Amino acid sequence: SGINAEYGCRILGRLCVGNKNGLLLPNSTTDKELQHLRNSLPSSVKIARVEERLSALGNVIACNDYVALVHPDLDRETEEVLADTLGVEVFRQTLAGQVLVGSYCSLTNQGGIVHPKTPIEDQDELSSLLAIPLVAGTVNRGSDNVGAGMVVNDWIAFCGQDTTATEISLIESIFKLTDNKGPSTITQMRSVLVESMVA
Repeated sequence: SGINAEYGCRILGRLCVGNKNGLLLPNSTTDKELQHLRNSLPSSVKIARVEERLSALGNVIACNDYVALVHPDLDRETEEVLADTLGVEVFRQTLAGQVLVGSYCSLTNQGGIVHPKTPIEDQDELSSLLAIPLVAGTVNRGSDNVGAGMVVNDWIAFCGQDTTATEISLIESIFKLTDNKGPSTITQMRSVLVESMVA
C-alpha cells in the first residue's frame, strides 16, 4: 500500500517523515505518487525513497529541522539517507522503553512532547542532546501516542477533538505557539484555514 497522495490515504503521516529540508518516503511509494509530491513541493525540498523493513517511517522517526530520533533497529543505510535528505543529526533512541519514537514523541524547532512515562532524567538528557525543551505529555484525553495524535510545526498544531484543555495548554506552551505572535497572526491563520475548509 503506497502513500496515495492524490487520492487521500488516512495514514499518510505514519508512512513518511519530513521537515523543511526534505521528505523521506517508503519504497512502496509509486512513481506516480513520487512525481505528484515533487510537483507539489518547492524544488529546494529533497525527496527520497528508502528500502526499509520498518516502512511506517512516521512511527519510527521523530524529527525537526536539525535532529532526528530513530528506532534503534532502523537500517544504517536508511539512517544515512535520512541524515542527507532531511539535513539532520540522527540519534538511535527509545522513549519510556518504547521503540516507536515517532509514535511516542513530537518535535519542532521550539520544543517537544515525549511519552508520559519518560523519566525526568531521560527528558533532561534528551533535551540537552536535542537542544530543545522537552516535556512528558498526552493528547486526545490521555493517549500516550503523542506523535500519532497530533501534527505540529513551529506555527500551529492540530490534534484530535478529544484533546483536553490541559493538554492543549501544554502543547501551546512547549511548542511556543502563543509566543511572539500577535493576535492578528493567529486570527489570520485561522481565517485562511476556515476558508480553505469551507471552499
